Amino acid sequence: MDTRKLAYFVKIVDSGSITKAAAALHVAQPALSQQVSALESELKQRLLIRSKKGVEPTAAGTTLYRHAQSILRQVEQARHDVEASGAAPSGRVSLAIAPYSMASTLAPRILGEVNRRYPDVIVHFTETFGGIISEAVKNGRLDMAIIYEPGRIQGVQFTTIVVEDLYLVANRSMESPADSGEITLGEVSRLGLFLPERIHTLRQIVETSLAGHGLPLDLRGEVESVSALEQLLRAGLGAAVLPQSAAEALFLEGEFRMLHIVEPRLHCKIALCTPDHEPMSEAAAAVLIVLKEVLAEILGA
Repeated sequence: MDTRKLAYFVKIVDSGSITKAAAALHVAQPALSQQVSALESELKQRLLIRSKKGVEPTAAGTTLYRHAQSILRQVEQARHDVEASGAAPSGRVSLAIAPYSMASTLAPRILGEVNRRYPDVIVHFTETFGGIISEAVKNGRLDMAIIYEPGRIQGVQFTTIVVEDLYLVANRSMESPADSGEITLGEVSRLGLFLPERIHTLRQIVETSLAGHGLPLDLRGEVESVSALEQLLRAGLGAAVLPQSAAEALFLEGEFRMLHIVEPRLHCKIALCTPDHEPMSEAAAAVLIVLKEVLAEILGA
């Protein structure tokens, strides 16, 4: 199995069509089909399902696709590291930050410090990744992430940054059963909520807690955008559940009500997620050091 075959296979899956992949790669379609057939013979597995609409990977093909992405990324990184050996860290480093976390306010600090120390390093920030962020770190599509800690996952390691209680955030004009700065979980269940989609750990914490106490969830919508959430809360269309630091950082005090959820209290862990199965590039390692220093400074303040 050579890397060229893997690169061809990844391009086919990404394109959803052998014809489109052949055009993008400037390779004859029959030759590309032969490369896939060679892979299938070598692995003794059918990798693609062909139809009039194009191709889709089989279960075996999906597994190969995931590993191929990681292998090709490592090969490219090895080439870059060898070429840049002895020089200052350089290259692109991808960092995902979970929406609705205090970490989303760290981008200016992190980027400013990286630019000062390592001008040849480009940091790519993202809050929405179109999938499970920890899986992207595990598969090498992201270098690192700051996310809600979901529990043990093979292939990645989590370093807990902070454990926080959860708060209800709503428009000040919205009717609420609480005026003491606190709100019970039972009272939360009677309010319409905007939450992220189900793969988000924050959503799972809220749903599990409500279900565990026999309480309903009045879900008004799934919202991943902070700016959209702010507009929805400002319009009084519902409320949100957030860690205290995120609520304070993202929503101006005075314009919104922030009520501590009690009876029971809900909490979440914000953690640094890094791969545990492959070494980082020099650039990623440099950014990781900066990230840890910034977090230590903020949390120690």
